[in-house]
Parts: sequence; C-alpha cells; structure tokens
Amino acid sequence: MTPKRYPLPKRFNAALSEKAYEQLRALNEQYHYGNNYLLTIILENFESIADLNAVEQIFSKFADEYGAPAAGGMKRKT
Repeated sequence: MTPKRYPLPKRFNAALSEKAYEQLRALNEQYHYGNNYLLTIILENFESIADLNAVEQIFSKFADEYGAPAAGGMKRKT
C-alpha cells in the first residue's frame, strides 16, 4: 500500500538564521522529512511541543534586543 502524501498547497520563501537552518538540517537528518514538512509539523503542533511560558520569554527577549513588529503586520490578503 502506498503511503498517503500530505498536501502542502501554500508556498513561500523563508529566510532563516544560520542557527535556525542548522536546527532544520539536524531535524531532517533525524526524521528524513524535507524542510517544508518539518516546518509544517512543528507549526501545526506548536502548542503540543513547546513550553508556552518559555516561548513568551524568548519572544520578549528577542523584542528587547531587536524590537517588535507592529501589531497586525501579517494580515491575510482578501
């Protein structure tokens, strides 16, 4: 029986830091999924795999160092 293919209809380019890309390559080496699948799995299951308090602290630290984007910056185009 052929395994089902998970459809990924949205395509976009993402810029990553070298550290982030290194993590992505390590996950690829361990689980053998491509970058698109790895990011989809992580983001769709984010609340299950992340400590949300730690995430809040990380975003606060990043905002303190680099600034925070304006609210509503990623609105869906209609």
